[in-house]
Amino acid sequence: MNYRPKNAYGSWPGLLLGLLVFAFTIWGINYSLDDSDRTLKILLYVPTYLFLIVYVYLIIGVFSLSYRIEKDTLVINWGFYKKRIKWDQINEIIEVKGRANLFPLLSVSWSGYMVGLFCVKGLGTIKMFATYTQDGFIYLKTQEGLFGITPADDALITMLLNNTGKILKTVDMDKMSPDEKGEGIHEDRFFNLYYKLNLIFLGIFAGYLGIFFPGSGAPKFIILLLVLAIALFVFNASNAKKLYQFSYQGAYITLLIGLVVTGIFIILSVSGISL
Repeated sequence: MNYRPKNAYGSWPGLLLGLLVFAFTIWGINYSLDDSDRTLKILLYVPTYLFLIVYVYLIIGVFSLSYRIEKDTLVINWGFYKKRIKWDQINEIIEVKGRANLFPLLSVSWSGYMVGLFCVKGLGTIKMFATYTQDGFIYLKTQEGLFGITPADDALITMLLNNTGKILKTVDMDKMSPDEKGEGIHEDRFFNLYYKLNLIFLGIFAGYLGIFFPGSGAPKFIILLLVLAIALFVFNASNAKKLYQFSYQGAYITLLIGLVVTGIFIILSVSGISL
């Protein structure tokens, strides 16, 4: 029997935003560079299409993510990946309550989608195949590894308990000591401020070009600056979240670098359009 994850299609905004970014990036590279810039165009196209292929696979994963109960096995389905965990391989079933402090390691995540290896402060390193974890998730300690899932139906938990003979344990992250749980990114005012400022600068940059670039006679290369600013933000934001658990100052600096570079690009664009 198949069980869907919690709010399975809640990641639609992230999906649509990602497709919009890829569409604009591919168009922007083609528009900004002509045949005389073929080498640079290829250098930009190669990573773009590679990441697009990965992104398409992630989209497949969004729609295929599910948990299935078979005769003697729990099967986690994600894209073309299937993880089979037999009942006798499950050591503990833990209900994690409250908002856990998660840091990405080898993973992909956006609102409503969380897949890959995460460090969960107070619990350890867990492979997440989940959607929304703000209110908790189910933590499986098995001989095959540590897994986090977010089933929408409590019937799956009942099935797991009945088939494994285990007792449901509970960990309340909201009651865990601050020293053990650590400070989460969502609680850090400076991280959130720098992150939002990056988004605001990108919005200002895109809005300015959308209003003043058409018909200005400015060099097409200005559009490529916006493409590079978006790519830098995605790269920096992802790495800042990974870096935060080791050095919050390093995470701040990473976001500030993106902020400064975008600011420089805006100044260059204003100068180019005004000439």
